[in-house]
Amino acid sequence: MRGGISSNLDDTVSVVVVGAAAMDTKGHALEPLQPGTSIPGHVRVSVGGVGRNIAENLARLGLQTTLLSAVGDDEAGRHLLAQARSSGVNVDHVLVNSGHATAAYLAVLDHEGNLSVSVADMDITAAVTPRYLYHRRRWLRQASMVAIDANLFPETLAALLRQTRKYGVPICADPTSTSLAPRLCPHLKDLYMITPNALEAEALCGQPVRDRDEALVAAKFLVGLGVEIAIITLADQGLVYATSEESGHIPAIECEIVDLTGAGDALTATVIFGLLNDFPVDEAVRLGVSAAALTLQCRETVCPDLSLDSLYDRQVDHLGG
Repeated sequence: MRGGISSNLDDTVSVVVVGAAAMDTKGHALEPLQPGTSIPGHVRVSVGGVGRNIAENLARLGLQTTLLSAVGDDEAGRHLLAQARSSGVNVDHVLVNSGHATAAYLAVLDHEGNLSVSVADMDITAAVTPRYLYHRRRWLRQASMVAIDANLFPETLAALLRQTRKYGVPICADPTSTSLAPRLCPHLKDLYMITPNALEAEALCGQPVRDRDEALVAAKFLVGLGVEIAIITLADQGLVYATSEESGHIPAIECEIVDLTGAGDALTATVIFGLLNDFPVDEAVRLGVSAAALTLQCRETVCPDLSLDSLYDRQVDHLGG
């Protein structure tokens, strides 16, 4: 594996996450959605942002985690930093920018909990510049792994990939959305791992991903382009994964879905945790599926009960059932 990944679960293992930190507003409809009118439902505001979510999951799993991001000089930004710090994330290097408001994400979920539409205001990520990263290169150089989301602007992505390649640090990417995923296309050969959903995989590969078989073809295609580990999530069909040596399908764990938001971020973080601690790829991915299931049953974007014990308990219950 690229990058000299540590196999010790100790203080030498650290992850730097570069990406968005945002406030999430989620409206969950209690009846079928109707265009042009309001319907009864629940509205909840919570901390979010793909990068921030991945960082909090990693910290809750016990890894030293540093977040590189930007927030506004406003109440939302202060709340984000305080919450991340309380969960164990090092936010000392997050930029507080008075020129932009803190990022925000608005989602509307239908009565079954599925995402109907969302709007993301991530303009502040423009403040995460190549210069910003250069001044924090020490933390990138010392990291066991770097995780990113695709909210980063193209010039920042290019600069970050140059730095991690120079330092020999493996980098994992969450494509974030179908509109942002193409930003990663020029850099696939430099990615250690990528974790798209089916629609994001289509945007990356330029081919349909409508079922498990097509997803496996797409995962192998990404590996052929240079990605070492490609994981494509398929909602209630589970996921497929591929490396140059193996591939497979892991079914989803049946569970009551409370909120879909954050499940993919939990999976990404937990697979990173497993890989950094020398788990075989298939075991790391299975642990990621357990984390996604745990998060699906939680109203918070990151499940506060996430731990290695809770994930293994869920695996045992699933296998026993």
